[in-house]
Amino acid sequence: MQTMQVALWAVAALVVLALLFDFMNGFHDAANSIATVVSTGVLRPSQAVLFAAFFNFVALFVFHLSVAATVGKGIAQPGVIDVHVVFGALAGAISWNFITWYYGIPSSSSHALIGGIVGAVLAKAGAGALIASGIVRTVVFIFVSPLLGYLLGSLMMVAVAWIFRRLPPNRVDGWFRRLQLLSAGAYSLGHGGNDAQKTIGLIWMLLISTGYAAASDKTPPTWVIACCYMAIGAGTMFGGWRIVRTMGQKITKLKPVGGFCAETGGALTLFIATALGVPVSTTHTITGAIVGVGSVQRVRAVRWGVAGSIVWAWVLTIPASALVAALAYWLSLVLF
Repeated sequence: MQTMQVALWAVAALVVLALLFDFMNGFHDAANSIATVVSTGVLRPSQAVLFAAFFNFVALFVFHLSVAATVGKGIAQPGVIDVHVVFGALAGAISWNFITWYYGIPSSSSHALIGGIVGAVLAKAGAGALIASGIVRTVVFIFVSPLLGYLLGSLMMVAVAWIFRRLPPNRVDGWFRRLQLLSAGAYSLGHGGNDAQKTIGLIWMLLISTGYAAASDKTPPTWVIACCYMAIGAGTMFGGWRIVRTMGQKITKLKPVGGFCAETGGALTLFIATALGVPVSTTHTITGAIVGVGSVQRVRAVRWGVAGSIVWAWVLTIPASALVAALAYWLSLVLF
């Protein structure tokens, strides 16, 4: 009885830590949802974060839990997961999120978590304990999601410019200030639908490994789903203003038309990835879409030096968080 009680406390503490990561995910990635709508002046920052947080939570009722299933059962063999692995994964992801938030770098919370899981599993059992198909699909979409965001964002911009070419700019600007509310809502919906599910999958993996959920269950417990969507929405409400400035102002200057095209292209990318069950980076996606919109206007409109530093952060995310996760795993063996 005492052993079960200790295990329950350990599991409860890790669930709280996972929800903290989910909150940080919303906080860190708030820029993805609101940077364009704030930088174009369509909404004030305080309005934008509430708007985005609402759609983050509403995603609970829209998307199937396919991404949660990939993270929970498709990254590592179930038998290797224990409280030490989960602790290491969360430590790696949270550390990288904090570092990149502090320096205002829009990196991927999603890939930080995947890197954390990979690092902790490698520390415990080696590469054989990883599921190659899940890892490969995630790594491939590191490149696919920003490219698809770039392609859809730039195509949207070209199409809009052609359709409205005969109308005065002031009139077009007025229309797209309203339409950008729809595109921002759609992107926030996709953000919540893909990102909250990653934490759902991690907690589900923890519960299965500790015997508090059955491996045969088709879906995670309802309380896990609700708590994760509320945590990411709450994090978005607090916003990560350092990253908002990078996304909304430093990469390229956006007008409402460009903001609409970037958000719509990004939202379509997220909807596709979530339907396929792929845990993609909302940061990579919207950055690609913003660059696509800026480059259509003119190549020099994009500050490629800033974009390049962001890409380096993307490349380093998985190995850096994996390294911290491995160290945290070994430390946890000593501490508890």
